[in-house]
Amino acid sequence: MFLRWSKSDLIGIRTFMNQVTKNYITPGGFRALQAELKQLRTKERPKLTETIAWAAGNGDRSENGDYIYGKKRLREIDKRIRFLLKRIENAEVIDPAQQKGTEVRFGATVTILDEDGNEKTYSIVGTDEMNIEKGKISYVSPLASALLRRKEGDVITFRSPRGEQEIEILEVAYRDLG
Repeated sequence: MFLRWSKSDLIGIRTFMNQVTKNYITPGGFRALQAELKQLRTKERPKLTETIAWAAGNGDRSENGDYIYGKKRLREIDKRIRFLLKRIENAEVIDPAQQKGTEVRFGATVTILDEDGNEKTYSIVGTDEMNIEKGKISYVSPLASALLRRKEGDVITFRSPRGEQEIEILEVAYRDLG
């Protein structure tokens, strides 16, 4: 049996999910979202609307590259602004520096030992602030999901893109992630 979803059904589901889904984020990640929103609203969008107005004054808009590109870029900026507003509205800021304990929770900085004997340190952050080069992984990633609610000294097996891996939790710390 196949279900057929209408466009209005899908929009309703997406709206519902956006309303009930919390956006867990650290204070630094929240500030970054706010800074990007401010940059788009106060600098990029006003400058672009000036360019579009100038291009519109040049006559035929159908072959005016500045006008066509400007309108396209304006739609992209407006879409990003709406996205950022929704993420900020649904944000639940959790400060890792205010947490204590040896159990892995959101905001923890965890040092692990992998099967090859390599020590690695990861901070568990929100989806908007993950950056693997800086050791920041999303709390919904396979590794973070396996680490959550575990304690120092636990040995766990988790499924990664390279297959099942066994890791040991060496240290759990809570500190300011900036």
